[in-house]
Amino acid sequence: MQSLLAITWLTWKAAFRFRLFIVVAVLLLATVVGLPILIKDDGTARGFTQILLAYTLSTITALLGLSTLWLACGTLARDIEECQIQMIAVKPVARWQIWLGKWLGIVTLNAALLAISGFSVYGLLQWRATKLPEAEQKILRNEVLVARGSAREPTHEKDLEAEASRRLDEALAKAMGAKLDVAAMRRQILEALKAELQVVPPGYTRPWQIDLGFAKYYLRDQPLYLRVKFNAAEKSPSGTFDALWMVGVPEKTKLWRTEVPMSLAPDTFHEFQIPANLFDEQGVLTILFVNPNNTALLFPLDDGMEVLYREGGFGLNFARGLGIIFCWMILLTTLGLAAASFLSFPVAAFATLAVLMMSLSTGTLASAVEQGTVMGQDEETGQIGRSPVDAVAIPFFRAALRIINLAKDFSPIDSLSSGRSITWTELGKAFGQIVLLLGGIIAMVGIWSFSRRELATAQGTQ
Repeated sequence: MQSLLAITWLTWKAAFRFRLFIVVAVLLLATVVGLPILIKDDGTARGFTQILLAYTLSTITALLGLSTLWLACGTLARDIEECQIQMIAVKPVARWQIWLGKWLGIVTLNAALLAISGFSVYGLLQWRATKLPEAEQKILRNEVLVARGSAREPTHEKDLEAEASRRLDEALAKAMGAKLDVAAMRRQILEALKAELQVVPPGYTRPWQIDLGFAKYYLRDQPLYLRVKFNAAEKSPSGTFDALWMVGVPEKTKLWRTEVPMSLAPDTFHEFQIPANLFDEQGVLTILFVNPNNTALLFPLDDGMEVLYREGGFGLNFARGLGIIFCWMILLTTLGLAAASFLSFPVAAFATLAVLMMSLSTGTLASAVEQGTVMGQDEETGQIGRSPVDAVAIPFFRAALRIINLAKDFSPIDSLSSGRSITWTELGKAFGQIVLLLGGIIAMVGIWSFSRRELATAQGTQ
């Protein structure tokens, strides 16, 4: 343990010697102070706070991520290239202790930097909140600076898949052996089924029955919030559409309805409060939407309707969000050290940045996997192209997505900026998937590579 801590301290000294810690700390503090001046918001305290949280935390994560990769690759690769590692390797210190000592040094550096920047963001938010009128402070405390749980309608994936398979079989039977693109037909049938559930024609209604689960026991006498989003088939002259709502079941629960139609814009999220105690004894909240417009409206299955409710305070929720970001930094530290264990500094830095860029391009990868090709869709014909590269690229993209999603399944920045609750279970799952599973595998590869590497061949050039 003494050897491990000694190498950790040497890593800290190197970070201060290269002025890395000071430079990154100054950049992080400049981000916290400077972004509020540059940010353009919608003029409301809620909009400004949401954008401030999203921008500052995203910038902090990016700066820490890049500095982590640079230091993790440089601290080991440069020691090997400059023949400084031999001075440590000849001592009674195991290779794994050297590797873990550097890892622990960078991880603790990140912890200190993240704590400084996180405390600054939290303090800035609290200070600005006290300067607002009482009404605006109440909005912030209820909708942004809070930890809110959510409930949605159950997914219909299995039912949709089963119905799509049934309709596909019927279509193939009628085709009498004709050559058809079965995958494309299945996608079209599935999209048509989703449209049946999502689209609300003019004059029609769309019901949701949302089970609040265990939360029903502590939500009595507590107000709830509906978060809705829809798309429109046609544009409106005013840019908005009318919406009529009714929440509750006659003769079973209290009822709430809009006396005057709400004017809501499409393609954006809207939140509005509804009274307490509108759900039934089983904890099911029934919501009914009436479309009084002359055009169809589409509520997406994944985020078209959501019920939000208070679960806790902002401070602890903010700390759990920083905990997930810290898990990301641990993974980047492990990745950088593992690359530097068998690559030179420039190559290790390039390779880790390539992996980072791939992780940020999951949307493109997912689109290619969904279409089954890297060629994309032809703009003139509308047909999806095919390439011999697909046989290798698509399986690789699919495997890469599964690995990357283990770390990207968690979205603390989005949750914090929208007042969503980050549970201890989510934090524990993030630690297990990001640090223990992904980080553990990468660390074992890095330690094994470093232990097998012949250090005596690394000689400096004259």
